[in-house]
Amino acid sequence: MAKPLPSSSSSSVPEPLQKMLSPTATISDDIPLQYASQALGFLKDISFSAVVPDHCKSNDFYSNLIGGVLKPLTISRGRVSCLLTVKPAVTNYFLGLHGGAVAAVAEAISIACARTVVAEDTEIFLGELSMSYLSGAPLNSEVIVDGNVVRSGRNITVISVDFKLKKTSKLVFTARATFYNMPVAKL
Repeated sequence: MAKPLPSSSSSSVPEPLQKMLSPTATISDDIPLQYASQALGFLKDISFSAVVPDHCKSNDFYSNLIGGVLKPLTISRGRVSCLLTVKPAVTNYFLGLHGGAVAAVAEAISIACARTVVAEDTEIFLGELSMSYLSGAPLNSEVIVDGNVVRSGRNITVISVDFKLKKTSKLVFTARATFYNMPVAKL
């Protein structure tokens, strides 16, 4: 059974943290208020519920952010390779490459890779993206991102993406994307 968060300043949740909560926020009975307060403190430290600056509200801002850390190295049939530089804009609280940025890069590389083998007039859409976070990529490190077509048929295209630290060749992330191919209707 969950109980509503106390709204008084005498509760275990400090007043500055209470301000970031929804009026209907609840805490489960099986967690002490001090743990909830610690979790809220962490979320506050990472700017959870912060106001998004106006310059970040432009159309497709996230794609521009991700594109700003990638540089193409090679493009060939069934293969795309890029250099990713871990800049502060795509790091997490611990100054490593943010997991969301890893997924966004994997998606972008997968689409580019699929487009090297799927006809231009065929519409594709991402049906599945699975990620494995094996290690971390620290701030200012360079990561080689290799996308390869695993299988491409009439209805699906499967892409594998590997992220390796440039300095050590250590595998830090892997992804696998499945695209569904939509053939052009013949009327």
